[in-house]
Amino acid sequence: MYAAASHPTPLGTAAILWTAAAARPVVRRILLPQTQAAAAQAIRRIDPQATAASCAEIDALARAIAAMLSGESVRFSLALLALGTCPPFQQAVLRATARIPRGQVRTYGQIAAQLGKPGAARAVGNALAANPFPLAIPCHRVVRAGGQLGGFGGGSALKRALLDLEGALKP
Repeated sequence: MYAAASHPTPLGTAAILWTAAAARPVVRRILLPQTQAAAAQAIRRIDPQATAASCAEIDALARAIAAMLSGESVRFSLALLALGTCPPFQQAVLRATARIPRGQVRTYGQIAAQLGKPGAARAVGNALAANPFPLAIPCHRVVRAGGQLGGFGGGSALKRALLDLEGALKP
């Protein structure tokens, strides 16, 4: 059973699903900003028994997400994220994606090449499509070759808005 913390951001309500482990929280999922009702419905869909709860570390993560969505430059720590629940290749993709600086983009192919897997652009895209930690791991900063946006769990309009907010899309 998850604890769920919903927090308002400039782009809607973001939610963090987490569990307590060894005296610290472990983030299991971050839900992209949406309406408050949609966020509550998404939480219930993932875990109908999730309880509303937070703690200092989760509140700090929520403030960092809100700051990012307000246009501030934020660097997220991966320490609270349950990366170990992801397969090894996805973990490598997520770690590489976490290192993309604000205001910059990489292509799926560039991430694949960085991981020593040239030709695995589609696999990188699939790994990012299943990113359980969007925003903290900025999968919106990965685009198709040629600069086309590519997919995003929150839709192309949100991906464009996030990249515009960071100044990553040049006219």
